[in-house]
Amino acid sequence: MMKRMPIWLLAVALLGLAAPSQASAQFVVVVNAGTSAESMSKSDLSKIFQKKSRNLPDGTAAVPVDLPTDSAVRAAFSDAVHGRGVSSIESYWQQQIFSGKDVPPETKATDAEVIAFVSSTPGGIGYVSSGASLGSGVKAVTVN
Repeated sequence: MMKRMPIWLLAVALLGLAAPSQASAQFVVVVNAGTSAESMSKSDLSKIFQKKSRNLPDGTAAVPVDLPTDSAVRAAFSDAVHGRGVSSIESYWQQQIFSGKDVPPETKATDAEVIAFVSSTPGGIGYVSSGASLGSGVKAVTVN
């Protein structure tokens, strides 16, 4: 039994290393087509969605929008960008609300609703599944 444990631990570690790249491939970050932002860091993106930063890289006031807490795309986004799960981010927002500091980003039920919101909102920023049709009102940004 003891000889199998290191192999098991190695397998778990290798699966853990593969997960971030798979998670980031599950979503695309989109911004309103009127912004000049082309890319942003995970750190800056996390700050925008936690409302610790209020601007996109080009200085436009950011208006973030989330998918529902039970969305697999939101789980992938949360893990890849925040480095923690959706429930941890929800706890963060409960603390912010309770202390009267801020409220979480608006939530939209589907990719299409996120795209419509971002398209019609100057400074809008959201994320959708990687296979979503973006249309002309939004553009994808590179996350590095």
